[in-house]
This record gives sequence, C-alpha cells and structure tokens, in this order.
Amino acid sequence: MERYDAIIVGAGISGLTLALLLAANNRKVLLLEKAPMIGGGLCRFYKNGVPFDTGFHFTGGFVHNTTLHDMLTVLGIRENIHPIFLDKEGSNRFLFEKEGLCLDMPPGLEQCCARLGSLFPTERSAVKRYFEMVDRVIQGTPSFDLRKISISPDALEEDYVTLTQVLDSLTPNQTLKAALSVSCLCYGTRPNEISFANHARVSVGFYDAMARIEDGGDAFIRAFRNAFKNYPIEVRCNASIEACLDIHNSLVGRFLLSNGQEVIADKCIFTIHPLEILKILPREHFTKAFWDRVESFESSNGFFSVFGAIDGEKPGPDFEPSILSILPHTDVNLLMDPAYDGPQALGIFQSRECFKDESFHVLNAFEPSFFGHVAPWKDSKVGQRPAEYMEYKRKHASNICERIRQVFPEYKSSFQMYDAASQLTFRDYMFTPDGSAYGIRHKVGQFNLFGKLPLRNLYAAGQSAVLPGIMGSMLSSFVVARAIMDKDNYNDFVQKRLCH
Repeated sequence: MERYDAIIVGAGISGLTLALLLAANNRKVLLLEKAPMIGGGLCRFYKNGVPFDTGFHFTGGFVHNTTLHDMLTVLGIRENIHPIFLDKEGSNRFLFEKEGLCLDMPPGLEQCCARLGSLFPTERSAVKRYFEMVDRVIQGTPSFDLRKISISPDALEEDYVTLTQVLDSLTPNQTLKAALSVSCLCYGTRPNEISFANHARVSVGFYDAMARIEDGGDAFIRAFRNAFKNYPIEVRCNASIEACLDIHNSLVGRFLLSNGQEVIADKCIFTIHPLEILKILPREHFTKAFWDRVESFESSNGFFSVFGAIDGEKPGPDFEPSILSILPHTDVNLLMDPAYDGPQALGIFQSRECFKDESFHVLNAFEPSFFGHVAPWKDSKVGQRPAEYMEYKRKHASNICERIRQVFPEYKSSFQMYDAASQLTFRDYMFTPDGSAYGIRHKVGQFNLFGKLPLRNLYAAGQSAVLPGIMGSMLSSFVVARAIMDKDNYNDFVQKRLCH
C-alpha cells in the first residue's frame, strides 16, 4: 500500500501552495484534484484562440515585502510571476450610475485617502479615520508576517463589528460609504455581515497596488508545475478521496481513493469547499454540533460572466489594462442581497493578452449572481440544459453586452462576445457545490472550518478558511504548514527563504 507523509485534496492555489511547502520540507506528498487539470479558478480557457480568465482576474499584495510578495518568495516562484500594475489614472475606476459620479482610485493607502478626501471635502475626517482603522488592523494582524502566523491568533476589537457598523459611525454620506465598501464585491460578503477587520485585511492589497498577472492564472500554474519537478510530489487529476477508513484513537489509518486504491498518509489536508469535505468525513466520528455548524455556512455570491474581445481594429500600443466597477446605486448591502432583483452591479476587466505570438484586446464582464437565479435548472448537466435555461442565459448575456457597449461606445461595433457562463457553468466546471466565487461568506462571529479537524490527522485550509481570494487561500496553507512542520522548523525555513 502506497504511503505518503501528506495527502492534499484540491489543487487550487491553496492546495498547490501547501504541496510545495510540505514537499520542500522533505514530505512525500500526494496531491489530488477532482477536475481534469490542476489550478481550479486559476485556469484559463481558450475560445477561438483567445485566452480568457475563469476565476482569477487581478490581485493586490505585489508591493515589496507585503504578504503575497513574501509567500511567493518563500515558495521560490516569485520571479516567475510578472505583475502588470493598474497604476495609471483610470485603471481602477468606479462609476456610480444614479449619482453620476466617476471615481478613479490611485494606488497606495495615502493616495486613496487623499483622493477620497478631495472628492468628499466635508468628510475628510471620516475618510482619514477609516484609513487609520485599516492600518491599525493590518499592524495588529500577526498573520500578515509569515514568521508570526498562527491557527488561533488573538482577535482585535474590529473583528467583532461589521463594516456597516463602522461606516455608519463615521459618516452619513451613503456615496462615501459605498466607495469604502465596494471591494465587498471582490470577496463575496455583504458589508453588514463581514467584520471590519476582515474587510481591511482583504482590501488593503487593493489599496496598496492592484495588478493583473501576465498570462493570468496560467502563470501561477506553470510556476508551480515547474517547481514540483524538484520535489517528491505526485499529482493525480480526476481523483479524490471517497472515504476515511481504519479509524482508531481519532486517527484515520487508510484513505480510499476514487479509483478504488487505498493509501496511507500521516496527514490529510482538505482545501476544498467545506460542504464537499463533509461528503468525505465519516459522520459517526463527529458531533452533531460540528456537522450543523459547517452545514450552516452560507455561500458567497457567484457571477454571471460574459467573455469577449475587440475585433477588427485593435487599440494602440498605449492601451492599459483596467477595471471598471459599475454600481447602479450606493446600497452595497442591497446589491449583494440574494433576494435583490433590481439593476445589478457590473465589473468590466480589460487587458491585452498574447497567445501564439498574436495579441488580443480582451474584455470580461462579471455581474453578481446567486444560486437561486439558476436553481430551477440545478439538476441539469452541461450540454443537456433545457430551453428555458438557454433563453435565460441568452437574455442575460445580451443585456450585459448592451451595458458594455453603452459604457464603451468606442467598442459599439467592434466588441464581440465569445462565450458566457452562469453559476451552473462555474459549478459544473469548478466542482463546487453551487458555483459560488469565494466559497463561504466570512461573517462576524463565524467559526470557519480551518486547521486541525476532530480526527487528529485531518486538516482544513483554503479560501473558506482564513480569508477569501488568492492571498487568503495561500495564507491558510502557510498556517497549516506551520502546524504540521512544527514552529521552529517552519520559522527556519521561512527565514532562510526570505533572506536568500
């Protein structure tokens, strides 16, 4: 029977990170991925030769000595990831349609504070106080220093109040509150549910410096693949764990894989959606309270997506990548409410992409969506959807294309839609329970599934553990790696890699 030091279930960014960390510290690793390829939401797809990003479009944290920069350095892949910073005027723009307000956010906390202060001169003190609170949270969060991370860090006061509560205490200006909370759309939890602390932890990277990545998520996948060649990592796609067997003294002795093979491992770490983890765990070894808690987690929003490109005459060489966030009104809580059926927010991402020596001007649009929107067709399968669903998808995609042409009249005749995807599309291609974009909602007071599980050689990590997004997913893997490796060995490894 094959024996491994660690089995990792799920080969998204969290699983890839954990596999490389453990293998670089002399662990024999088996990495399992249910999909036909590794990468999860990082994977690109190609339509008529044009590359499109699936779930990874931009990130923060690439400033030197910030957390993402440090994690990539420790993993030894930072030199293979090339950020394209959105640092030009208009690169990160918010359009408040009802108010007729256009806001360009510059990179840097001080610059964002100054820009908002100039736009809302009577609210300068509120803006200043907001960014001071963001900085206080970051300075008080040990996990942002890879040498000090912990599975159970001390909570801050800001962990117990919602973003809405803080903003209401700072200002009555609804437009300013929307400008300060709009990044909620980038992590899938409403302002009245997310703690101010977690909002700050996710948003600080966007304030510091937003960036796209050359070759998108494929660049990460390629970097991990190349790094894996140097270590004892076995990757199996179209594979998962079916059952945990031979359980004694709260330890799993054997693991039954989906191909019928049984293997032994000292540790098993799940980086998949918590509800998918429950399908594997032996229920009789867990309390009802544990089971009920995990089943009570609510999913984040997903997206209805349109993928297109500018055909015909291409933009000139001065074209810069950009993100345009359109808000039909300033009530972000309402925009992220599953029951809301009014005009939706829309994110539009422009980028220049290259494939096989050809350049493309790509435009992707993402509208928040919830599983209830597609629930009538939840039992259908790819390629076998009913006519009612196809009409829903056609009509929705057509409406988004019309909005794109209204906002970018210069593309009225040249923008062409190549494909569209609903939450069902994401569910079936990404192997998630409901196609949500960010796993579970990270709500105030919620005890997420993270770290060691009640069966002592089982662990949980991933974007539903610490924070959503690429940085939170990777950070959760660093925390779990520290627990498995023990503190001193982990600290020595990190210190050597950061000082190399």
